[in-house]
Amino acid sequence: MGKHRLAHTIHRHDHHCGWDNSIAPTAHAKPGETLLFECLDAAGGHFTGESTADDIARMDPDKVNPVTGPVFVDGAEPGDALKVTIHEFQPSGFGWTAIIPGFGLLADQFTQAKLNLWTYDRTTASPALFGEYARVPLKPFAGTAGVALAESGRHSVIPPRRVGGNMDIRDIAAGAELYLPVEIEGALFSIGDTHAAQGDGEVCGTAIESAMNVVLTVDVVKGAASRFPRFSTPGPVTRHLDAKGYEVTTGIGPDLMAASRDAVSGMIDLLCAQHRLAPEEAYMLCSVCGDLRISEVVDAPNWVVAFYFPRVVFE
Repeated sequence: MGKHRLAHTIHRHDHHCGWDNSIAPTAHAKPGETLLFECLDAAGGHFTGESTADDIARMDPDKVNPVTGPVFVDGAEPGDALKVTIHEFQPSGFGWTAIIPGFGLLADQFTQAKLNLWTYDRTTASPALFGEYARVPLKPFAGTAGVALAESGRHSVIPPRRVGGNMDIRDIAAGAELYLPVEIEGALFSIGDTHAAQGDGEVCGTAIESAMNVVLTVDVVKGAASRFPRFSTPGPVTRHLDAKGYEVTTGIGPDLMAASRDAVSGMIDLLCAQHRLAPEEAYMLCSVCGDLRISEVVDAPNWVVAFYFPRVVFE
């Protein structure tokens, strides 16, 4: 734990799978207090080291993407910002990546279930081995972090929302400061969906999904709510991938989604040709370590989307 003195531990059994402001808080925290959250992976522990692709169809959709919490933060009121400073992740050493039929950017092209299981060193966070040919640099982060909506009722945890939630931004990692707009008294903060690594875009729909503990500090900034979440990082965000440069494919056209699909499809074709991967393997690798970027949105009528794949993965 180092220098961080914990005020509370929020245990993994205190979780929920939908945003609802009527859920009773599991703990109350004062501004400035540091908490440890025990976070489940996106499948809630469904997969083990013995799992196969057949187990994908057995996932319970009502238990997908559990988040630990919620925590009532004293003094947080509508119009405030909840500041969440992420200190560290304590990884489990086990993870999974899946192609889930009907889900992902290229769901129409990849219709068969595929599962890759990962093991990695939980203490050094050294790159995780993918088959015999690739090593993926790790950067743990929480895919889902948010507060309760003002609207009553249960809201799905799958889509991201104006109060945060399933944003899947890999740079909300250790050292980041996340600001969430508060809509109800106490904010009711929850976090989960922890990942060992992910590329920008999470194109196949899953990253290296991995249970881990998260240590963070909550604070309240009065009257500072923004329309949507914002965050700051403590330094460079791609240093773990930059060492050997990138291969880049593009998609160009008037539709950003179509251009995104073209850019990713182009990279899958390139990886298959260069490294003799199966298309399903290339698709999953793109999801866990490749970055989808909007490169140009001003030269109408066509926009440019680029997909960056780090060459260090194959070194």
